[in-house]
Amino acid sequence: VQNFKPCNKFFLDGRPPSLRPVNPARICQKYENMYRFATMYDRNGRIPMYSAYKYDAGRGTRLNDWMIEPQLALPGDQKRKEMELERSCGIDRNLLENSQAVDRDYQGARQDRGHLAPSSHQRNQDSKDATFTLTNIVPQFSALNQGKWREYEENIDTAGCSDTYILVGAVSGNNKINNRVNVPSHIWAAGCCVLAKGRKSWAVIAQNDQNKVEKLTLRELKKKLDDLYAPKKIDLFNNAC
Repeated sequence: VQNFKPCNKFFLDGRPPSLRPVNPARICQKYENMYRFATMYDRNGRIPMYSAYKYDAGRGTRLNDWMIEPQLALPGDQKRKEMELERSCGIDRNLLENSQAVDRDYQGARQDRGHLAPSSHQRNQDSKDATFTLTNIVPQFSALNQGKWREYEENIDTAGCSDTYILVGAVSGNNKINNRVNVPSHIWAAGCCVLAKGRKSWAVIAQNDQNKVEKLTLRELKKKLDDLYAPKKIDLFNNAC
């Protein structure tokens, strides 16, 4: 949970963005013995600040279960380096809940469990299942989650791209669910497509409580994020896209 070295392949040129919360955890999301994507986790807000992955959409079904990250609750345990199902993890309730969001935080909430790295962008069943860890989930209003955001997720243009690197992030808001888990004010995404010659980028942002997704250039998104994350200056792809 210290660095992204084992999973830097999910970042363009192996370099994570300049974005980090006050109390960060860097999670190489491991499932069934393989790294599936990477997440910068905000321990204070109990939500991911962003997840990073390579777009490779394949067929599969949705997991109807939720996983947790043992490394957050048991940092000294070298044997538990993979996400585990919450219901069978056996970790002390207090330890678990102090370290991260749990399924019951979302029960009765007005928001959905919204994926940052979506299962639909993963290539096989194990990689899809891996996105159902609560460290990849934010409280997302259902109108947006099941409306325009899903539409955005279903219409990624990767024509001519040999690799497409995607970052999906959440901007912390002023409210919480269950008095524990931050409800983001905005959800955003940025992509960098590696072409035979050169690279191209795209970006989107949405206010969590509105069913509307704004398409932007990477530069326009950077400007908005500079304002939203002020006084931090944000660089998503290290000026390389």
